[in-house]
Amino acid sequence: MEPTMTPHEPALSAPTTTPVRALSMSTIAFTVCFAVWTIFSIIGVRIKEELGLSETQFGLLVGTPILTGSLVRLALGIWTDRYGGRLVYTVTMLAAAIATFLLSFAHTYAHLLLAGLGVGLAGGSFAVGVAYVSRFYPAQKQGTALGIFGVGNVGAAVTKFLAPFVLVAWGWEAVAQVWALALAAMAILFWFTTGDDPVIRARRAGQGAQHSFAADFEPLKNLQVWRFALYYFFVFGGFVALSLWLPRYLIGVYGFDIATAGMIGAAYSIPASVFRAYGGALSDRSGARTVMYWTFAVSAVCALILSIPPTDYVVRGVNGPIAAHFEIGPWAFIAVIFVLGFFMSLGKAAVYKHIPVYYPQNVGAVGGLVGMIGGLGGFFLPLLFGWLNDVTGLWTSCFMALFVIVAGSLVWMHIAIRQMERRQAGLQPA
Repeated sequence: MEPTMTPHEPALSAPTTTPVRALSMSTIAFTVCFAVWTIFSIIGVRIKEELGLSETQFGLLVGTPILTGSLVRLALGIWTDRYGGRLVYTVTMLAAAIATFLLSFAHTYAHLLLAGLGVGLAGGSFAVGVAYVSRFYPAQKQGTALGIFGVGNVGAAVTKFLAPFVLVAWGWEAVAQVWALALAAMAILFWFTTGDDPVIRARRAGQGAQHSFAADFEPLKNLQVWRFALYYFFVFGGFVALSLWLPRYLIGVYGFDIATAGMIGAAYSIPASVFRAYGGALSDRSGARTVMYWTFAVSAVCALILSIPPTDYVVRGVNGPIAAHFEIGPWAFIAVIFVLGFFMSLGKAAVYKHIPVYYPQNVGAVGGLVGMIGGLGGFFLPLLFGWLNDVTGLWTSCFMALFVIVAGSLVWMHIAIRQMERRQAGLQPA
């Protein structure tokens, strides 16, 4: 049974909602937002051909929405803590829908970059959803709930699966218009099917105090928060970067057409999104720290394998030189990238399992910062991938960069955990 309105509550306040409804509608909304946020992964390939863009320019184009969606997460998270997720979520989706529709009228590189900044607002919805959903669940269930919410990353697969067919039939402008209308419809549906979270309702009933802005930012002074942000830079930023980069990579390396490359990219994005829910449940059951160790260790191995470029070499045999060739074929590549995406999805859930536990009163601010840094990974990494392609001439240089990031994250995490264990041991009686 849904809770009823208290006598002290304003008559015009938002209707109440159950945790299940809040989680389900937030997840669906985030799926649509993520589909819009990664729209350039498909239409960017056609735009690159039309405008004759370099690899670096292409990387900037696909990364521009990621930049906006990342930078606004901190502000949106704090606003959600203060004003409630129902209002902030709806306004964010409507603003992103308008920008996406206007994208279809941009035909110069500068105008496309400007429109891409507006499209990126859709990515900021993640910080809103995390703060909104977490308030409906107790600590022991927040890992599972936020893992389910994070399944909305599958929106990247929706774009990769459907956008190529719309693009081929009617052009990339039609993709932008259809995606914008879908997002606007989702905003209206979300507003009329959800209510305010319990904290906002308590404040309106005069039962809770509003935090100051200084209190909202206080946890951001902790180095631990920035360590969580680095983890998310890899597991989420790397996921977004690969979601954007894979179609281009598959076309350039294996010669696939855009429809096939989009389908394979979707096959990567789906498990890398759906298994986030499993990662949340696993973090609740086995501990987020254990999940993070497995995530970084396996991801490092996968990135190392994928970073090996096609190689021809000659060895001195008994009867003379022996020529040999090494190259990762398309099916082996798909298998390894699937494993990488799977463990990234577990890591995304594990990182956000920490936040409501350590910072229950500042989920919006801390989650917004961690999400912002992770999203910036989705912006800077495609740029880095394009620059490395131009400088090194090696397609696999993108995985070399990912290996350096994940290896550094693993080392820092292990050192921090060992220091924490020594401090805890020192507090124990002899």
